Amino acid sequence: MFVVEGKLIIICAPSGSGKSTIIGRIIDDPALRLAFSVSATTRPRRGSEVDGVDYYYLTEDEFKRRIAADEFAEYQEVYPGRFYGTLKSEIARINAQGRNVVLDIDVLGGINVKKMYGDHALSIFIAPPSVETLRQRLMNRGTDSAEDIERRIGKAEFELGHQHYCDHVVVNDVLETAVSQVRHLIDAFVNPNDEQQ
Repeated sequence: MFVVEGKLIIICAPSGSGKSTIIGRIIDDPALRLAFSVSATTRPRRGSEVDGVDYYYLTEDEFKRRIAADEFAEYQEVYPGRFYGTLKSEIARINAQGRNVVLDIDVLGGINVKKMYGDHALSIFIAPPSVETLRQRLMNRGTDSAEDIERRIGKAEFELGHQHYCDHVVVNDVLETAVSQVRHLIDAFVNPNDEQQ
């Protein structure tokens, strides 16, 4: 079997837009050959989390050393001393297996990765039908305080203002439709020669 070099699929979305659900529905599709990128972080391990499976756990000094060595495709300091990022070596590891990397990152990280990898990457923004729908979804989860919901809405409005930097925007109004649209976009990107069949 001929193993093709892998590509990058960047999925960006505000919290509560259904991004994780959509990724979960397509990640095991054999035609797409997807593998989820493991992020690096400085946050402590929780419970039974495993290094290299849940995250690559780094000290703050190690993370900063790797930033200085230009080892990240993207990274963010979420708050002082708490970093998250995607190592270029993780992308290369998955691509070397002939698989396509799925990155679940914020829109600014997505823009940076798209700039770095160009036509080798596809960026898809999952948008809620409206900010009010998003607020209702977050309230229905029952996991966040009213203050946290408003913080997430503020971040969502910022992210929505940058969605036009992505290659495609998929509005998640009806989940099945959104899953189908995302799957089709990825399939057309990773299997371009199949489009004519």
